[in-house]
Amino acid sequence: MLFRALRFLFGIYAALVFTVTMLIVVIAFFCIFYFAPKKKSPHWAHRYVSHNWAKTLFICFGVRWRIKNVHLINPKENYVFVANHRSMLDIPAYALASKNTFRFLAKAELAKIPVLGFIIRNLYITVDRKDKNDRVRSMEAMKQSLRDGVSIFICPEGTRNTTKEPLLDFRDGAFRIAIEAQVPIAVLTIINAEKLLSPLRPIELRPGTVDLVWSEPIPTKGMALGDVEKLKNMARAQMEKCLAA
Repeated sequence: MLFRALRFLFGIYAALVFTVTMLIVVIAFFCIFYFAPKKKSPHWAHRYVSHNWAKTLFICFGVRWRIKNVHLINPKENYVFVANHRSMLDIPAYALASKNTFRFLAKAELAKIPVLGFIIRNLYITVDRKDKNDRVRSMEAMKQSLRDGVSIFICPEGTRNTTKEPLLDFRDGAFRIAIEAQVPIAVLTIINAEKLLSPLRPIELRPGTVDLVWSEPIPTKGMALGDVEKLKNMARAQMEKCLAA
């Protein structure tokens, strides 16, 4: 009981750290996207803000990270990144693991929030999943991002996994984009994050170590949309192998 109470108190401290640092980060993002050249702004945002914010959060939370097989990822190449998602710690972990600039997908309603919406529209690609036309638009925006030299990061499970299963079913979107754009799929597996910050009790945090494991990128050159299921299964197999190791 005492141990759980201490984790709760530590979670309150972590929430305060997140809130204070987020205020600083919002200002930094706003300055970059308002004043920096449009082509350079996403790269500066990732390199100077997102990466350093993630590092600051993990240090303050007492979370150590180990990035494995980073040599497999070419920092000058575009990818469709896919990763598992069980904990809120995964979000900063993604930024720590990748030197490549990337954009996430974000819910369209987030773009309507004052000030923050400006950052979301510049940093992420928004989508209204209930609107078929908007889903098509977001797919085109992701392909344009890849053409512009900015990778895409998608959680193929579609949502945070709160079940006892290691992975949820994968959706097709990330794999369709990779094939249509003819860019590799790069699989990142996050290990142990849910033990430090549970998806069921997100306020209870404890220090520890998270492993961020890259697998060999899967080329899509020559693949057609009929290969989506094959590509999806290949990526899932890589993730399952890392989780079982």
